[in-house]
Amino acid sequence: MNILLLLVWIVVLFCVVMLHVAYATYFERKIIGHMQVRLGPMRVGWHGLLQPIADGVKSFFKEDIVPDNADRPTFLAAPIICLVAMMASLAVLPFASGWVLADIDIGLLFVFAMSSLASYGVVLAGWASNSKYSFLGGLRSMAQVISYEISMGLSLVGVMLMAGSLNLTRIVEAQGDSFLSMYLFPQAIGFFVFFISMLAETNRVPFDLPEAETELVSGYSTEYSGMRYAIFFMAEYIGMMVMAAIGTVCFLGGWHGPFAVPWFPALWFVGKIYLFMFLFIWIRATLPRYRYDQLMDLGWKLLIPLALVNIVLTACFKALFG
Repeated sequence: MNILLLLVWIVVLFCVVMLHVAYATYFERKIIGHMQVRLGPMRVGWHGLLQPIADGVKSFFKEDIVPDNADRPTFLAAPIICLVAMMASLAVLPFASGWVLADIDIGLLFVFAMSSLASYGVVLAGWASNSKYSFLGGLRSMAQVISYEISMGLSLVGVMLMAGSLNLTRIVEAQGDSFLSMYLFPQAIGFFVFFISMLAETNRVPFDLPEAETELVSGYSTEYSGMRYAIFFMAEYIGMMVMAAIGTVCFLGGWHGPFAVPWFPALWFVGKIYLFMFLFIWIRATLPRYRYDQLMDLGWKLLIPLALVNIVLTACFKALFG
């Protein structure tokens, strides 16, 4: 019976997340449209509300083309690796007290592991396509992930020191005694480093160098078409949600809020994820893309030293005040 209930929760979580992924694309197009003084999607359904459904159906029925010179098994597996890794990360995210599929003691480490695994899908796609544009996109992605996963991991060490755990539920509970039930203020430096690293980790503007349409056509996904092309972007938007959830858990107090919502305790958690998603979109509509040397300089010369400073300050604070 427990296994059956677990399967039901997995199916419900999958359906809810995929619905959010579909409409995240819609809201991104709408928000950017209004920021650029235009309307965005308007034709399919009322104010374009059915546009994500139409796009999904179109992608499903488009021809799936595999280049003749591609490494076929790797080419076909790459988008699946990205999607499965990102979906697996959802299992350890606590949406409210008790609302988690797998409340493991190394939840934060598990999310990092799955995020790293997803990057392999991007690199393999770039290599297996046997295209110079895809290959350059894959190389960029690997260098970017290595650089910014270090700063992201270091940015969360301060949170681990303060909470004394890698369990995501315990990290949220530990913030109950902090100002506004958040680690945002005592860990302001860590949050800044995490937020910038999060943009780079998810290949979002201004760090979308692995795609870089103006330089590499579509980067690592240039040779993909149909549903496999769509799977890459499903994985990207799930990755955005996962990173937003980690930021919410580690810095914004998770499901804690100014007042309790007994009928839907996950309200604050979901609302904070929406806030992060809006920031992703706002930044895309506002900032230009970094040059590649600027991207590397920012990660190695600014973010990593800042994260190390934050660790030292947090350790001193813990030693002095407990």
